[in-house]
Amino acid sequence: MTASKTAATGVIERTARLVDHALRACEAYQRADLAARLRHARRRLYATDVHVVVVGEFKKGKSSLVNALVGTNLCPVNDGPATATPTQVRYGEHVTAVVLREGEPPTREPIALEDIRVHVVETDAGSGSAPPSAVEVSLPRKLLAGGLVLVDTPGVGGLNSAHATASLAATSMANAVVFVTDASQELTRTEVDFLYQVREMCPTVICVMTKTDFYPAWRKVRDLNQRHVGSDFPIMAVSSTLRSRAVAAGDKDLNRESGFGDLVTFVADRVGGSAAQRLATECAADVANVMDQISAQFQAERATLADPDAAQRIVDDLAATRARTEALRGAAARWSQTLNDGILDLTADVDHDLRSRIRHVVEDSDDMIADIDPADSWDSVETWLQSRIAAEALANYTMLRDRAEELSWEVADHFRKASGAALDQLAVHDPSRLAAQAGEHKDLDLTKMKVGKQAMVALKNAYTGGLMFTMLGSLLGLGLGPIGLGIGLIMGHKGLRDEKKRQLQNRRNQAKNSVRRYCDEVNFVVGKDSRDTLRRIQRQLRDHYAALAEELNKSTAEALKAATDAAKSTKTNRADRLRDLDAELARLAKVRQMAGAIAEGTA
Repeated sequence: MTASKTAATGVIERTARLVDHALRACEAYQRADLAARLRHARRRLYATDVHVVVVGEFKKGKSSLVNALVGTNLCPVNDGPATATPTQVRYGEHVTAVVLREGEPPTREPIALEDIRVHVVETDAGSGSAPPSAVEVSLPRKLLAGGLVLVDTPGVGGLNSAHATASLAATSMANAVVFVTDASQELTRTEVDFLYQVREMCPTVICVMTKTDFYPAWRKVRDLNQRHVGSDFPIMAVSSTLRSRAVAAGDKDLNRESGFGDLVTFVADRVGGSAAQRLATECAADVANVMDQISAQFQAERATLADPDAAQRIVDDLAATRARTEALRGAAARWSQTLNDGILDLTADVDHDLRSRIRHVVEDSDDMIADIDPADSWDSVETWLQSRIAAEALANYTMLRDRAEELSWEVADHFRKASGAALDQLAVHDPSRLAAQAGEHKDLDLTKMKVGKQAMVALKNAYTGGLMFTMLGSLLGLGLGPIGLGIGLIMGHKGLRDEKKRQLQNRRNQAKNSVRRYCDEVNFVVGKDSRDTLRRIQRQLRDHYAALAEELNKSTAEALKAATDAAKSTKTNRADRLRDLDAELARLAKVRQMAGAIAEGTA
């Protein structure tokens, strides 16, 4: 275990002890409401995992990289991305594997380790069950012991594909992202663009270049890649093959040559350590706020006892503060109005944005279909449509997340004393799954006329044309003979050409209608999920700030009561009570000081 990892574990343990001290104070002063907040903070301190998502193009060595990090071959390699499922590798006392399936409620199905490939790569043949959303593997590895979770995402099969959109959605829930390329060539323009898209979702991103053992010119490729991205992304060059051999043989020199030392340090220390400090800082902030609220009643009482002449003014000030905290609890409070109005505005804006994006997709698809024959190109149209819809839905969810975070800060600002940390980081859902729920319409008749049918259409028109002109000649007393036959052939050819045009236009109309039905269903499914997400956000913010309002109201009520009682104290009791108050405040200040040291990283 490295020094940084030991430090991360230490700060978590120190913070947990700090919370225990604060809980005893809450119990002693009969503040069950504040104790409930601290218990929630303590659970959050231990329950939050640190997710490192591994993304990149197909066959760049992502799965081999994850296997090399944990020292075992779990993630299948060298397989196609079409049926791949994400694999989550986390800490466990024993080696186990489960398939996670979406549903109401979601299910966890234990599987044998040798069956991982079946669920990750090959078609999952579960009888009547929901398709797997992920495979979770638990391993007893020190690297994972601090809550680190490595997520091996499917190969995207083209960074503009729907798989790439799903990978981008996964990065929104990550603490760090490892973008994998290999040393066969320098980064492409698409890969560089994808890197910057990933950084918009998650600010902690590194680029790892694999297969340095296979490509002798990897140093030149690394330097070219670094010039492409400048100082925006660090680039690490590694060899998963050398790392695996080093682990198997216990060879430190070979492990150093593999380049995995810096990567392990980044994953275990920088990501895990910073996450631990962040969690400790948030928890310490809760402790500090609780200590301030408990101290408030003692400070009010002490101020009244220390200056009896100012007792009435202190009581009046506390009464005014009590009135303000009472107002925070009502529906007319500014923070409540800001929240309600903001959610209504955001719901309308998100819905309008989604409809606008879907409309542009329909317009672009119409232009595309107008230039092709769907009988020849419908598969490529479906692939383009799924990728485009997934990208637009992701952009819509990203807008929802960003605007919701802005709203949470605005509500916090209007709440005045609130910190604004109420809302956990919003996750951008994987919209490709929602789009898949809409289904694809397979009732299109896109088959062309077969040769036999074309012949029948030509003969029909030739016969009709020839018969018509022969009869016309007979009526005029003219014998057209071979001329009538020639006219019939011309009419047959024209009729066949017109029929082909008619059927082509019919296929195009069917294709356009299918796109519209698909987009309508996507709009329905994604729109419903967006509204549900916003309602969930509204409840989170409302419940958090309502609880804060109750805490503040009770704290000011206790302070007002203490000051009022102190104003009635006699001179004899005043000195003894001041000594007791000073001792209580000193104890609370000590806990408050410990919280400050943890928050500043100096504890």
